Amino acid sequence: MKAGIITWRFKAISEGNAGNTESGLTVHTRAVVAAWPSAPADRKKLTRVQQVRTPLHSNLAAALAVLVLMVWGCVSQASGQATNEVEDLRRQLRQLQENFERMQREQHQQIEALTKKMDNLTKEQAAEADKKKLEQELATELQKNQPTAAAPPTTPAPSAAWSPTQPLTVARAGSAYMNISFDALMDVGGSTAPDPSQFLELGDHDPMTRGFSLPNAEIALDGAVDPYFKGFANIVLKLDHNNETSIELEEAYAQTMSLPANFQAKAGQFYAAFGRQNAQHPHQWAFVDDPIILTRTFGPDGLRNVGGQLSWLAPTPFYTEAFLGVFNGQGSTAFSFRNPGQPDTNGVLRVHGRATTDLTLSSPGELLYVPRIASSFDLTDQQTLVVGASAAFGPNETGTDLRSQVYGADIYWKWKPANAQAGFPFVSWQTEALYQRFNAGADPSASLTAEGLRDWGFYSQVLWGFRPRWMAGLRGEYASGNHGEYDPYDVYRNERTRFSPDLTFYPSEFSKIRLQYNYDHGALFGVEHSVWLQFEFLLGAHGAHKF
Repeated sequence: MKAGIITWRFKAISEGNAGNTESGLTVHTRAVVAAWPSAPADRKKLTRVQQVRTPLHSNLAAALAVLVLMVWGCVSQASGQATNEVEDLRRQLRQLQENFERMQREQHQQIEALTKKMDNLTKEQAAEADKKKLEQELATELQKNQPTAAAPPTTPAPSAAWSPTQPLTVARAGSAYMNISFDALMDVGGSTAPDPSQFLELGDHDPMTRGFSLPNAEIALDGAVDPYFKGFANIVLKLDHNNETSIELEEAYAQTMSLPANFQAKAGQFYAAFGRQNAQHPHQWAFVDDPIILTRTFGPDGLRNVGGQLSWLAPTPFYTEAFLGVFNGQGSTAFSFRNPGQPDTNGVLRVHGRATTDLTLSSPGELLYVPRIASSFDLTDQQTLVVGASAAFGPNETGTDLRSQVYGADIYWKWKPANAQAGFPFVSWQTEALYQRFNAGADPSASLTAEGLRDWGFYSQVLWGFRPRWMAGLRGEYASGNHGEYDPYDVYRNERTRFSPDLTFYPSEFSKIRLQYNYDHGALFGVEHSVWLQFEFLLGAHGAHKF
């Protein structure tokens, strides 16, 4: 096909002038043909004007065909031009998008760089401020400790009078500090036993009577002496059945803070590291009263005495600590050892029915020795297991060369989820088992022969902190022993069982409300039921307790 130009001339001849060729109507049309046949017979190029004379209607049809061809050519050319314009617009749009994205990346990089620079400057300024503050504090301390030259006496300026609203200063600068707290426990309740303290509640800090009792109010002092020692003291006040106040120095000791090789020393009056609960104060207990097996072996006050203790933290992947306590082992707080006992109706001091002798300490073998080892394992991120073994060896005062031994094992497990808030929720399980061998001497005046008394027992308790500030607990206990000649009159022996559910609410970390029920069964008293409501409040800052 070839492109070309075709020209038509149309001439209309009227009927009246058919012979006159000059008077006809001539139409000249020039059109651009986009394609032309390339057949061999038609390949001659049209270069001249052809004149066609036809009737008028034939000329009009030809003219319309030429117009259609012209319009089609124009439309094709316009469509091509439109397509080219769309492609140009798309290309421009892509270029704009790429430029915009590149500018965004550059601005983001600039923002990050400025942010890092600002953070670095802020940290440097904070560090510089802290450095200046520390330098000022150090200069102040050095100025205080530096001796000053003697100055001529001057009349001191009158000081302001002390006001009751002015706080007392109980701490001094440097590494020394001291916490002071006051904690009180009050019980109210009742029991089917006329006197609960006769057979049921044998602990010195247990509920002692129907109605109200205040078995424990303590003042605790703890703090750092200097970089080498810290100290603790616990002064306890109690009200007896007649509402008379008694006072005792429960604990007062110093403890080292910087001994090498993971050693730590302790000296003074303190609870022996035996098991888990013996060393705890009453406000740390999970129940209102002391477990039966502990009062059976260690007496109403627990095992505590004047002495010293050395502990060693073993370099193991898990926590392991070994203890060795050495005590005088004398008095009612060494119940199964050099304990003078309680007076009978004639004023004679007796233990398990035997009159005691006042033994004097004559050799290291007559001291009380309390070894212990404890290890802790993280079973998972939410579970911890602590196991321990303890013992106590020393003489007793029912005769000469008579000794007592107490052995114990304890286990503690606790679960607390990773998302716990203020320690809740949690579940814990604690169990202690003890075995005692008490070699009792003969007492002809009481018709008692020498015999070996064996006692054993355990307690097991489960605590469930089911929601913040709320805790439910259940404790089961059992204690027994072999038959002894004085058992019908000995409240600390014979078989006994007790079950105790309780519910505790902590309004805050400084107060506690606890409701507890006891089901007691014993060979000396049968079955008894008791209900106790306990309230505790704390004033001041009390030091943290061991896990």
